[in-house]
Amino acid sequence: MSVIKSHIRIEDFKVWKNGELILDYKENRELNKFLKTVYKQLGIKYMKFFKMDSLSKMGLLGSELLLQNHPMSEKHNPEEISVVLANASASLDVDRKYYDTIKDPNNYYPSPALFVYTLPNIVLGEICIRNNFKGENAFFIQKEFDADFLFDYNEDLITNKDQKAIISGWVEVNADEYKTVMYLIEHDSGDYEHSLDNIKSLFLTKD
Repeated sequence: MSVIKSHIRIEDFKVWKNGELILDYKENRELNKFLKTVYKQLGIKYMKFFKMDSLSKMGLLGSELLLQNHPMSEKHNPEEISVVLANASASLDVDRKYYDTIKDPNNYYPSPALFVYTLPNIVLGEICIRNNFKGENAFFIQKEFDADFLFDYNEDLITNKDQKAIISGWVEVNADEYKTVMYLIEHDSGDYEHSLDNIKSLFLTKD
């Protein structure tokens, strides 16, 4: 049996964990400042965070929230823990910023710091490096959140590929528009079943 051990939502300058509002940010309504506030509230000491693009910051913070009180690396081998995410805009947010550094031949200054994040799957690498996860990782581009696809994909990982835990969900950042819904699946017993209906409910329901 697979169950959802924890779930989070980051949207509208607010953070929910397991259905409970844990942060309502009312100061400067700017995404990077908001993400830094979430980082500080979590008490993380991970300086690489400040070099990341917004998509990677969002995914990393979501994973940190999910893994609080759920130390997967202590329960499972690194090869048994996967990360499967999706969004609609890929890495477009940082792609635009990188393009600004190369579009003018007279002011051409390609930024390696931006270029390294011009693939959406980099967020997977950041999460896996931080936690030493070595299972399957995949990032899918979808027009909208496809609960059916992610449910089937993750169930196959658990049923047929011996994965014991999966961080999954939707991590979207496109300029000032963003929405993150992530959940931690584990091959275990529990009350909150990893079901299609429950995944749809997580995406649609804020509280």
